[in-house]
Amino acid sequence: MDKKVFDILNTQINKEMYSAYLYLDMANFYSQNALDGFAHWYEVQANEEMEHAMKIYHYLLANGQKVTLEAIAKPDKTYKEFIEPVEAAYEHEQYVTSLIMDCFKTAREVDDIRTMRFLGWFIDEQGEEEENASSILDKIKLFGDDKKALYSLDKELGQRQ
Repeated sequence: MDKKVFDILNTQINKEMYSAYLYLDMANFYSQNALDGFAHWYEVQANEEMEHAMKIYHYLLANGQKVTLEAIAKPDKTYKEFIEPVEAAYEHEQYVTSLIMDCFKTAREVDDIRTMRFLGWFIDEQGEEEENASSILDKIKLFGDDKKALYSLDKELGQRQ
């Protein structure tokens, strides 16, 4: 495996783990504000991000690489309004999409077709991630300060598997 491809994928493991931390922090905010459905949704999201990290980790191992694990940064956002974590999640998913695209471009530069195919799954996944985050953001914007609608959305998000 090309060193540039290894380096960017190895770094992406850390970025995915940071995403899990970020979503756990959002879940914590919602738990502390009695929105258990929102908290559940972001807990599930955190688990997905860890699965993404592990998928890359195993890919590197399967390709004979020694993974280097770095410290995971502490989430640095604070929230006051219920919409703020939802906005931050959408922005974060857009950022992660850009990271995945950078990984793909790096693999393409060295004609690493196997890695490009591997990253195809992540590209599709990021499309879903952005769509989900955008949908929640649209709904919470639509509801405004309507507490009954917020309660209903909280119940809906609590059903996520």
